[in-house]
Amino acid sequence: MAGAVGKTVTGTVTAILPRALYRVTVAGGRDLVVHAASGPGRNFVRLVVGDTVSVAVSARDVTRGRIVRRGS
Repeated sequence: MAGAVGKTVTGTVTAILPRALYRVTVAGGRDLVVHAASGPGRNFVRLVVGDTVSVAVSARDVTRGRIVRRGS
């Protein structure tokens, strides 16, 4: 099943990476490589280092995820 999502966690953007990716640090010191959610109803979201975000962690790879909310 494509797009399987595990749990949602809160973290802080620590780096902006190439190809619209971000590095987010979550509780426990884990780093995730994430991308911003897209699709109908989503506007362009500009993220900067230090923003607090909610991340839906991938069920298949716990080091990857998708940003679902900014400033939570």
